[in-house]
Amino acid sequence: QVIGVSVDGVFANKAFAAQNNIQFPLLSDFKREAVAAYGLEHKDFSGLSGYTASKRSVFVIDKGGVVRYAWVSENPSVEPNYEEVTKAVAALK
Repeated sequence: QVIGVSVDGVFANKAFAAQNNIQFPLLSDFKREAVAAYGLEHKDFSGLSGYTASKRSVFVIDKGGVVRYAWVSENPSVEPNYEEVTKAVAALK
């Protein structure tokens, strides 16, 4: 199952999903609990003092909750290697 997580609010996520035809759940981590748990805090994002965003990241987690693939970028304009992500997901089957 694919799940997206964003620090944006529920309504912003709903609008983003509709605008981009996203067909999987997009959850809100508005309190940044998952962001902190996975060490993904991007503090003072874009020069905004006190604003914490999430680093762009991809995790493939198996049914037992074990992270089988992790990718994290310090640069929000860099996207993951989608072929690697696809291979990691296929390896779960």
